Amino acid sequence: MYCLYVPMKKVALVFVLAVIAPSLVLAWLAVRSARDQQMVAAQQQTLLYQGVADALAKDARDYMAEQQREFAQFVESQRREHSPAELASRFDALCVKGCASTEVGFTVSADGTVLSPSLFDRQEARQFRLNNDRFLGSCETVEVYWNSQKGGVGSGKLDTKSARVVGLEGNRPGKNQVLLSSNLVLVKEVAESKVAPDEAEFRELVGGAFEGTIARFLQNKLKVLLWYRSVREPDLIYGAQLNLTNIVTGLEPLIRAPESVGHDVQVALINDAGKIVAGTAAGARPFVVSEVGSVLPHWKVGVYLNHPEALAKGARTLKAVLTLSVLAMMAAIAFGSALIVRDLRRELTLARKKTDFVSNVSHELKTPLTSIRMFSELLGEGKVTGEAQRKHFLQIIGSETARLTRLINNVLDFARMERGEKEYKLERCDLKQVVRDTVESYRPQLEAKGLAVRLLLPEQAMEARGDRDALAQVLVNLLSNAEKYAAAGKEIDVKLVLLQVNGGQPAAEIHILDRGPGVPRGAEERIFEQFYRAHDSLSSGVQGSGLGLTLARQIMRAHGGDLRYEAHEGGGSCFVVTLPMDGQLIQAAGCRRK
Repeated sequence: MYCLYVPMKKVALVFVLAVIAPSLVLAWLAVRSARDQQMVAAQQQTLLYQGVADALAKDARDYMAEQQREFAQFVESQRREHSPAELASRFDALCVKGCASTEVGFTVSADGTVLSPSLFDRQEARQFRLNNDRFLGSCETVEVYWNSQKGGVGSGKLDTKSARVVGLEGNRPGKNQVLLSSNLVLVKEVAESKVAPDEAEFRELVGGAFEGTIARFLQNKLKVLLWYRSVREPDLIYGAQLNLTNIVTGLEPLIRAPESVGHDVQVALINDAGKIVAGTAAGARPFVVSEVGSVLPHWKVGVYLNHPEALAKGARTLKAVLTLSVLAMMAAIAFGSALIVRDLRRELTLARKKTDFVSNVSHELKTPLTSIRMFSELLGEGKVTGEAQRKHFLQIIGSETARLTRLINNVLDFARMERGEKEYKLERCDLKQVVRDTVESYRPQLEAKGLAVRLLLPEQAMEARGDRDALAQVLVNLLSNAEKYAAAGKEIDVKLVLLQVNGGQPAAEIHILDRGPGVPRGAEERIFEQFYRAHDSLSSGVQGSGLGLTLARQIMRAHGGDLRYEAHEGGGSCFVVTLPMDGQLIQAAGCRRK
């Protein structure tokens, strides 16, 4: 057993180092990856919807840039139709009439004089002058958000990628966030805007540029101004205060979710007061937002989830699928490892048995050969003193020769069966006669060992189909087995009976009984395994190859019968050979009919 334990210990160590340990490490990494994939899935959805918000915010900025271009074209067209003095004085009336998005038009000279509108014009114009005269005249600095195409003193521009996006599991929601589920955090309020105002005079904002936008808050209301000056008349600056209601009307067709995500989200334009002015919203708070920029400071495009719980559910499902996949992989590795270990254990056991088999066969070959050689030499040298001694020596030589023949036949038959080359010559025979002839031919050897053999046969003949030599080999192997293990019992019984089995099918049974030590409990079936021996030959002194019972069972099953072991009442062993009597033979695996 020690010889088997040492290789198994080495195999187990190699298996742990080469398979189990790396598999556990990979499983741990995979479980962590499965947990991270939940966050990755939510992040991917966030990036997708953030891209939608950024694209719509850009569309809004492009729309405002188009308003700037249209205003510049309007000014140039009016310059061609009116003189500079006339255009400067009448610009408010012309601008309101010609530009749909304009609320008030104004003209400022290079020295800071407001030429239009007049303080005595309509109420909107008067209010504009009261609110902006000092600023347009560069008499005071105010907080403004501005930009110009050709640069200026400064520019309150927005990083187009700025947004307040979803938080993920593991991040604690701050004061501006609210938990949507156990996995996702929605934006509750946009944090401090990245569009910051500058304090400047109008002259500083204009600088050397030729057009731009200015946004400022008056009494918490947003005012957006466009301005333009011609390269031919750089001393006159034409401007317009936009009507935000008209601007929203123009932006509304642009605030639409793309078809690719339209069934998942809704989008809306949110003004500086946090109110939705264009589009629709599926909930109270947006999932992601993107600021429009300095042209409409603190205005945002928000993306709202139609089914907020679906994102969290999808992330959890992905995590569950990956976790189950990892568990299935580990189960497969464990199952495969168990199969490999079992197979290795079987192969090592078989290797040990083969080693023992070679050792036993070598010993069994050596023993009869030694006896044959020794007694042959005595006879050849004329050292035999009498006829009785000569016959005794010849009897020993014959017995050892038969023993050697049986051993070689067993080995050869086993090799043929392993290769599938064993053939049987099936023909009708008298089973009673086969049993009698075999037992009588083996009786002298048994009696020489002090064993009494009793043969119990029925009166009538028992016809069966089978290979006479193969059936005789089965009986010889069983008698040889009894000879080895039942010597102390002093008796062997061989009994042939006819009985009905399998619902009336006639069958013959041959019982070989002895009074030996019997088969240890738990080994009743294992004794028919190849190379297996219930009694270790080195400790018991009983020689054998471990093939006799294996071959006997295979031969009987090839004949449609069987060989089994039963405990003999009163002690000892009982081997039962069963053979059907109706000629229905079963072809065993690895054997061919002839």
